[in-house]
Amino acid sequence: MTVIDRDTRTPWVREVEEDEDEMPLSLRLSIADALTLGNATCGFLAVYFTTTGVLIPHLTGSGDVGVVRNNAATAVLLMLLASVFDLCDGLVARKLRSSPMGAELDNLSDLISFGLAPAYFVLVWGMVVGDVHEPLSALAAIVVLLAVVLRLARFSCVTVPDGIFQGMPSPFGALTVVSIVLLELPFVPTLLAILGVAWLMVSRVEYPKPRGILAAAMLGWIVLGMGMLTAWAFDAPGGELMLQTGCSMQVVLGAVIPLFATARRVHAFRDHRREARATAAQL
Repeated sequence: MTVIDRDTRTPWVREVEEDEDEMPLSLRLSIADALTLGNATCGFLAVYFTTTGVLIPHLTGSGDVGVVRNNAATAVLLMLLASVFDLCDGLVARKLRSSPMGAELDNLSDLISFGLAPAYFVLVWGMVVGDVHEPLSALAAIVVLLAVVLRLARFSCVTVPDGIFQGMPSPFGALTVVSIVLLELPFVPTLLAILGVAWLMVSRVEYPKPRGILAAAMLGWIVLGMGMLTAWAFDAPGGELMLQTGCSMQVVLGAVIPLFATARRVHAFRDHRREARATAAQL
């Protein structure tokens, strides 16, 4: 179809010819985006296994203990796998490229896998523990979900120094929340610990970004956690002890890692003061 210019009465030709069959650049998915979508899929499946394998058997009173344990382990394994996807999509995006939708896809996927899935896990835990604790567990689940929402929103609009996160990263927070539940501590300490993790996610406490050796160490820790969960799910000898040890270490790491960042800031502050005093003495 030819379009006639009203002023010159000549055919108008587009300066840039576009291939009508070619997908717009903004809608093309990169390899990093595919990994991000894998993250979202794992989060959804974690909710699915928590519902069908833990909640429904509890409500109907028809669940075998071993089957429920396997499904609970599967839900947590899927959250661990989602964290692997989340770790890898950032590395791939830096090495290759990401589509213009990459950042939005990452936030939405993280909300599913590290906000909704662990919050729902906490809610179901409260229902399984007992009806008297259900309202408080529901409140804790809402707090976890809102903490992740606020953290992701702040991450999108606040600039922080390169190499650090402000507040506990949502994947790390989700795994810490789930670890607290799996420790099977008394209800009140568990509830307080969950709320503490939610506070850390929205706090200004600094956590290092997983890059280089730290990324490899985190990936190794996730794989080790998967092995511990698998041993527990299949009731392997020592599986319960391995799970308790792994969950305890996850909780301890969540509390200890910020201390290194705090110590680094204290040393940097002291160094600046020494330099300032030296400069003043020279003057």
